[in-house]
This record gives sequence, C-alpha cells and structure tokens, in this order.
Amino acid sequence: MELKASIFCFFICINCLNGQKRSSHSRRDRNVLVIIADDAGFETQVYNNTVCKTPNLNALAAKSLIFKHAYTSVSSCSPSRSAILTGLPEHQNGMYGLHNTYHHFESFDEVQSLSKILNNSNIRTGLIGKKHVGPESVYPFEFEYSGEDYSILQVGRNITKMKELTQKFFQTQDERPFFLYIGFHDPHRCGHTHPEYGAFCEKFGNGEAGMGTMPDWKPVLYDPKDVIVPYFVPDTPIVREELSAQYTTISRLDQGIGLVLKELEAAGYSDNTLILYSSDNGIPFPYGRTNAYEPSTMEPLLVSSPLTKDRNGQTTEAFASLVDIVPTVLDWFNVTYPSYHIFGKTKDVELTGKSLLPLLHEEPTEGFDRAFMSQDLHEITMFYPMRALRTRTMRLIHNLNFRMPFPIDQDFYISGTFQDILNRTREGQPLHWFSNLQKYYNRPEWELFDLKEDPQETRNVAMEEQYSAILKDMKLQLLNWQNVTSDPFICAPWGVLQDAGAYKYNHQCMPLDNGL
Repeated sequence: MELKASIFCFFICINCLNGQKRSSHSRRDRNVLVIIADDAGFETQVYNNTVCKTPNLNALAAKSLIFKHAYTSVSSCSPSRSAILTGLPEHQNGMYGLHNTYHHFESFDEVQSLSKILNNSNIRTGLIGKKHVGPESVYPFEFEYSGEDYSILQVGRNITKMKELTQKFFQTQDERPFFLYIGFHDPHRCGHTHPEYGAFCEKFGNGEAGMGTMPDWKPVLYDPKDVIVPYFVPDTPIVREELSAQYTTISRLDQGIGLVLKELEAAGYSDNTLILYSSDNGIPFPYGRTNAYEPSTMEPLLVSSPLTKDRNGQTTEAFASLVDIVPTVLDWFNVTYPSYHIFGKTKDVELTGKSLLPLLHEEPTEGFDRAFMSQDLHEITMFYPMRALRTRTMRLIHNLNFRMPFPIDQDFYISGTFQDILNRTREGQPLHWFSNLQKYYNRPEWELFDLKEDPQETRNVAMEEQYSAILKDMKLQLLNWQNVTSDPFICAPWGVLQDAGAYKYNHQCMPLDNGL
C-alpha cells in the first residue's frame, strides 16, 4: 500500500556567530532557538487571555507571525518532543510513550534527529531544560544541561539557573552557527512528584520558608475568582484554585523567556536569529493532554525571523504542526534531510511536515490546511492508540482501543481537578462541566465533529448520513498518511499488517474476523 499525505508543525529559531552582529546573512550567520513550554496552552495575552500577564511573550509576538491553528502531532510529552526533534510522528520514530523511569520508551536507533543532522553539518547544538527523549545516540547535543542528568527543577524551572546556562552557551568561543533548544518545565503539574511545591510548583523558588529563591523571579499571584475557566474544564472552586496556580507558573515561564531573549540580545545574536515558541501538548486538564480533541492538540506558536519582518504581529490562518519544525530548521540552514531507512524497510524515511519560512513572507494560497495526529500511550499502562485528522471545518478521531475505558495518567489522577470530578460523581453532586466521567471514559471507534457548527466537539456526527461522504474522504486521507509514515497500527483494530516475507513489496491488511 502506498499512500500520500502531509503534516505540519511548529518551531523557534535563532542565528548568529561568536557573539558578533553581522551585516550579511549567510548560513554561517544563521542560528536557531527553539523554546518549548511544558503543557502550556493559550493562557497568555497573545491569545486573548486578559488575566494571565505575559509581557515577554507579548513582546515576542509583536515581532512574530502568530499561528491560530498550530497542532502537536501527539498530546504526550516524550512522544511530542520526539516529533519536534525528528519531524516524524511518534509511531514512525518509535517514541510510543514517556521516556522516563519504568515507561522507558525510546526512538528507533536508526532515526536521524535534528540535533544529529545538524551536528553532522558542522552546526553547534545545545539543549537546556527538559529533554525527555532518548536514546542519547539518536538525540546527541554537544552542549547539554537537561533533566536527564540534572534536577529538572533547577534546569527547567529555576529561571535564574536557566539564564546562567544560556549565558554559558553563548559565551563559548565557537565560530559555527548554532541550534539551541530550551525546554521549560513550566507550567507542568508537579503534585505527583513534588507536592511540597504546590499543584504546579507555583511555590518553588518563591522565597517562602523551604521553597528556595530565584533572584530573577518576581512571582505573580492570581485570584481564583478572576481566572478564565476553559469551556472543557469544570468550573468549581478547586479547579479555579488550580488554574490560578497554573497562571503563576505561566508568568514564571514568561519571565524566563524574557531572560533568555535578553541573553540572546546581549550576545549579539538578535539580528540573525530565528525564534519559535510553542508547547509540547495540551494543558493537564480533562480533554487536554493525552487526548485527541481540539484542546488536546492545539498549541500556541510564534515564529519570529529577523530577516523577514513584513508580517510581524500578524495572525495567520495557515495550519502548522510540530513536525514542521525539522523541515523549517533545515530550510533555514540550507541543510538537506538525509536518505535512510528504519529497521530495514525498503523505502526511505520521508518528512511529511513543511517548512514554515514561506509563510513569513505571505499567506499561502494552498496547502497548510490540515494536521494529522497519532498517539499510542503516555504512561506504560495507558494503551489507547488514536489517529486523528483536523481540517478547516472537521475533526476525525479513530479510537483503536475503543472497547477499553479511556485511561488516566498518574499526574492528572492525583490532581485536585480530577479528584473533585471523582468525588462529585460519587456523591451525586453537580459537576459544573459540559461532560461527565462515563462520557469521558467511554468513546466510540470513530468520532467526527463539525467544528463550524460544533466548535466544542459535543456532537459526534460519524454515524449521520449527511456526513457519510466527508467521513469516507477523511478516513482515506488518514489511511494515506498512516501508510506514508509506516504506521504499524494501520490495520488495527480489525486486521493484522503483513509487510515482510511474501508481503515485503505488497503490504496487506489481513482480516481477523473479530468484529461484533
């Protein structure tokens, strides 16, 4: 089976050399900075949240093209970061779930990540903060201070420490262009790992007894009654408390980004650096992270180029996906994607993302109108594979393991929000939510939403006759993309893929006769 399709992505770039400003912009002058937040959403003034103050992101947005339709290719931390750094969806690069502890997922050994390609192209690579992918041989960085070897609280949330590490990277005497990836750990929850610091580590470094201090952080506190409750989240006092804590850590993230950008300017790289800001997945609330819905997969995306300022501060209707980061960065550096196979497959690996650089000049007249998504696990116990396609007006979700209740991760389960939902459900109290636990847990195999008529995805129209042609077409597009990206789940749940031996050159889905 040979199928065709396309996917998109997001990225931040920076470029400059040896702390000196230059008048020309050859490849030697170009550098890339990618800034990735952790479980961040649209709680910023850039995206019309008038409560959560983000002056540094506001300033970056004024110098950026702002994306309204940017999507992660998977709403889970390690898989998403692997897609950002390889340009391949998780099922193609092998990072099916979380990398840490007993989850222990890793990308395939043959995968050519962005850092590996750039290292081989004489471009200096650096990573500060959250990495959360492996193995090291696939994701090598010359300069690395990450949560793999250091406290993630220090290298991912301590913005003073992150500023100092950024200084260290920029002060290194090296004439090569660079690619610097900064992974903030804010505003990720921390009640599961460090409850002493609050639900979102909002107390970490705030100067109170036992919390430590960060000289560069000026904590911003929010009144729970003032927060903006997203439509997909229950509106209860406990949830509002958590959202106010989340806002505080978003403000810390914002201040950290401001520090990084000041270091960039001080080092003399502002005039030749492409910058992109986004997040790995949806916010850690119901219908957010680990799901395949709009709140799960839609991400903020700012792309700022010092070479193209015509669209600064403008908003684009173009679709983008996190897998667009690799082709964009390679385009910026004028580096060719290598030819290679994964575990002996006969066809070359091909990127399905596109470079976003042309969008900095003008709005596209075609393409950039859909995004694909793939998820298999988050934690090792959370086997719930999903494939999804988002077009201008529709969203299609294929729940492959639909006979199993949708799983809940450890981090979210222990949260005040989920415990509040559980307790209210058990006690028969009002949920103040547009959904309920039974609906959240139990999902059909196919979900189709008309986003023009139903932007909150409350009415599944997959079985309605008037949508049958749309459903058929979107299923085919999804299947084509699965084929191009060598999806091992392409025949699930009703068949078995045969792609070796007698079927090496003629892949087939063999029926299981396992339907009801």
